[in-house]
Amino acid sequence: MAAEEATHRPPTHRLPTAHRPPATSRPDVSVVVPVYNTLRYLRSCLDSVLRQTIGPDRMEIVAVDDGSTDGSGRLLDRYAAKHPGTVRVVHQANSGGPGAPCNRGLDLATGRYVFFLGSDDRLGPEALERLVAAADRYGSDVVLGKVVGVNGRHVFSDVFAGGNAVDVSLFDSALPWSLANTKLFRRDLVDRLGLRFPEDMPVLSDQPFTLAACYHARRISVLADYDYYHAVRRLDARNITYHSRIEQRLVSVERLFAYVADLIPAGARRDAVLRRHAGLELANLVGDDFRHLDRAAQERVHATVARLVRRHVTDGVRDRLGIEARLRLGAVTAGGVDDLLAVIEQDSGRGVPATVFAGGRWHAGYPGAPARWTDVTDIRADWLARLDTVDVSWADGHTLTVTTRSPYPRFATEAGPVRMLAGPVVGATRMDAGDPAGRTFRTDFALDRLLAAGGQRHPVRAEVDGGHGRGGAVVRAPRLAAGRPRLLRHGARLYGVAATVDPRNGQLVLSVVPVTVGQLVGRLRRRGRRGPATAQTSERGPAGAQTSERGPATAQASERGPAGVQVSGRGAEALLGRHGHLEVRGAAQVQPGPLRRADQPHHHPGAGGAAPDQARGVRVDV
Repeated sequence: MAAEEATHRPPTHRLPTAHRPPATSRPDVSVVVPVYNTLRYLRSCLDSVLRQTIGPDRMEIVAVDDGSTDGSGRLLDRYAAKHPGTVRVVHQANSGGPGAPCNRGLDLATGRYVFFLGSDDRLGPEALERLVAAADRYGSDVVLGKVVGVNGRHVFSDVFAGGNAVDVSLFDSALPWSLANTKLFRRDLVDRLGLRFPEDMPVLSDQPFTLAACYHARRISVLADYDYYHAVRRLDARNITYHSRIEQRLVSVERLFAYVADLIPAGARRDAVLRRHAGLELANLVGDDFRHLDRAAQERVHATVARLVRRHVTDGVRDRLGIEARLRLGAVTAGGVDDLLAVIEQDSGRGVPATVFAGGRWHAGYPGAPARWTDVTDIRADWLARLDTVDVSWADGHTLTVTTRSPYPRFATEAGPVRMLAGPVVGATRMDAGDPAGRTFRTDFALDRLLAAGGQRHPVRAEVDGGHGRGGAVVRAPRLAAGRPRLLRHGARLYGVAATVDPRNGQLVLSVVPVTVGQLVGRLRRRGRRGPATAQTSERGPAGAQTSERGPATAQASERGPAGVQVSGRGAEALLGRHGHLEVRGAAQVQPGPLRRADQPHHHPGAGGAAPDQARGVRVDV
């Protein structure tokens, strides 16, 4: 159909259902694609739908251009002209959030089912056919297909761990951690409930829609047998920071908690859902990034979080929170901003605190937090699994070694065997012979296994299995300074591999980010044309580490590639060497180096000295 211009609509929380044009043969599924400035990814997104095995006769695409300024709207019009029976486009002024374009697309959709697709994401070729078949076969109102991250995009995948499930409950599964609207919804359910996206929530607006659909659904099914949805991390996006969006987040989180309270009666079922919102959205407000807000913003965040904890976080919710979320929210309820900052500084600057024993109970030794929040007796295995990173280094050209340490004095006898994971990759862990206390461990991660997963962020976790049971926790890296990535080739792809820290929670992450040679060479050429006759060639990674090469009387240039990797070379002569490193004129540009403590000379515990009790900081040189 030809592209349309949206008519004026007064702002409203719920939009009335627009008149949908009659269809001689109603499509099985309408794919709603809200679009705002995603030109680089939009073609791949639309092509992934047009290539669906379900066929064009059984589907339609309803794309809503929400005031794009990068040419996305023009590209949509070209697709609409080329596929008039399948692609329908509507243009509207920018609404400031995804809720309004999703609502507009839903108004125009005619299918028996509706599926929402991000305009920078894409579908597996068989996705819609499999989803619709499952919904028809099982009578499901909501079907969630397996979601995988691309370019290091993090997705919660626990709901898929058990394989396909015909009937999943919202209240006793991992479904509350997967509340994005990227699911197949039965249109009759949407119409019966009058579901629309709240347009007064600048972020998180898909969660009320998904929650209501799942709460009222006759059946929710999960399909884990195929990569249905590819969630893409936009490497070219200028992400809006935590600081600049804090007011929007506060408004949206408050409305989200109020929505859940209105939807689900108080009790265990509401607690099962609020556990996610308290442990994720609420705890993220007081994550490590909280330190970087100005004092006025810190006071506003603290007041909002304290109010929501008092109003909605019951003992049942609190007792099921992860340790860090519990401690952060406990610090908020116990005191003011400075009390919270003291807890954050302990995690981000000094590492895992000592264990305090009182009256036969175990407590996390954080300053200022009340005892009912710091009691870790019933989750001692999780508490023991909290380790600090003290060293990261390249063991050789094929192995990244992470050294971690526990502050707990009896760790060797009580924790049991230690297993370290970077995402799905299990490392080879051994006790460090240089630490007679048995609290330091070295784990080798094979790069070929990390690279085999493609572009990914691999958060590092520790697991223990001893006398206190099985437990697990994220591995932090207190005061980790950024370091240079190493550029490696895997097959035909080039990746930047580095040890980084998640700024929200301080977790150590082994990051594998794709870098294309074409992008590098093209940018080198452009910079070479702009550069002086003689210049220094440099390579600078996210950490700022640099190698250089000078050539007399020859124009050279440096260029920043995707993911912040700066690459150097003589024009188009930059190429991949046979060992997989990026080379310029045959010389490997990134060399391995150890991750060192920022305030001390480098020390390998295995060299004979005991590891220090407290990791004071490290610098990544990988």
